[in-house]
Formats: sequence, C-alpha cells, structure tokens
Amino acid sequence: MENFTTRQNKISRLIQKELADIFLKDKDSFRGKLISVTTVRITRDLSLARVYLSIFPSENAKEALNSVTLHAKTIRGELGRRVGKVLRIVPELEFFIDDSLDYLEKIDRLLKTI
Repeated sequence: MENFTTRQNKISRLIQKELADIFLKDKDSFRGKLISVTTVRITRDLSLARVYLSIFPSENAKEALNSVTLHAKTIRGELGRRVGKVLRIVPELEFFIDDSLDYLEKIDRLLKTI
C-alpha cells in the first residue's frame, strides 16, 4: 500500500470533486450514461492522476470509457480552468473503470446460490 502525503490527498480530493462536477454538467457528451468519479490517485510528483470511474449502465462501460479517453484533453482543459488558481500544473489524466460495485454484486449473487 502506498503512503500518500497530505498534499497528494488534498489534490486528489479536489480533482475528484471537480471532475465529478464536469461529468455531471456535461451529460450531453456521454449520452445517457451516468459517470461517477470513485477514486483519484495522484503520483508523488503530482504529474499524473489516475481517475477511476463508475459508469452506469455498466453494460456500456467500455464504450463510455473510450469516449471519456477521447475527450481527455478537453476534460483536462476544463479541470485546469477550475483549479488553475490552486495548482500550478494540472496533472495528466488517465481513466480507468472502477468495477468494484459489479464485483460486489457478483459475490453477492454467488453467496445467495450457496
């Protein structure tokens, strides 16, 4: 387990909050998909943020992730406009699917069959 500094944690929370707001306000780009930012992990040098997304409905998660990845530069630009006063350099963004809820659902189904 990595030890994160207080600064990393603060920046991660800030980025998570702002990205969640960006995805909420820009629903049109992701046509009928609800995208939630579950976790943001930032590297020690603050140059890269790994963003984990929960996408509903999960059947279209890969398609939605591709769409988000295609718009990564635009999303980073919007993030920069929002956090530019706090951060000197806006980190690069990498997006991943957070499938922990699907995993929990699968475990729950398996336990019910026992």
